[in-house]
Amino acid sequence: MFSKLFILFTIIPIAELYLLIKIGGMIGAFNTVLIILFTAVIGAYLAKTQGFVVVRKINQALNEGRIPAQELLDGLFVLLGGFTLLTPGFLTDFIGLSMLFPLTRILYIKLAVRIIQNKIEAGQWRIHR
Repeated sequence: MFSKLFILFTIIPIAELYLLIKIGGMIGAFNTVLIILFTAVIGAYLAKTQGFVVVRKINQALNEGRIPAQELLDGLFVLLGGFTLLTPGFLTDFIGLSMLFPLTRILYIKLAVRIIQNKIEAGQWRIHR
C-alpha cells in the first residue's frame, strides 16, 4: 500500500513536471499553458456529458429491475477521469481523457473487473450477504 501511495504522490508529479518542462522547452511556455487549459475545457465538457449519459443508463437499468453494475463502473471511471483532469499535466490529462471516452473506458473497466475477481478468488476480499 505504501508503494502505491508513494507512486501516486511522488513519482507521478515528478513525471508531470518533467513532461511540462520538456514540452514547454520545445513549444514554449505559453503554448504549453494553452494546451493544458484546452484539455481542461474539453475534459470538463466530456465529464459533464458522459456523466449525464451514465446517470441516464443507471436510471434505465433500475427501471428495468436490473442491478446497474456496469453502469456504476462507467460512472466511477467518468468520475476518476474528471478528477484526473483537475491535475495539471500531460500524463494525467491523457489518462483522464482516456477514461472519459466510452471505447477506452471499457479497457479500464475490464482491468478493474479482472483485479476485483482475482482479489475475491485469492481470498483477499470477501463478499458478505
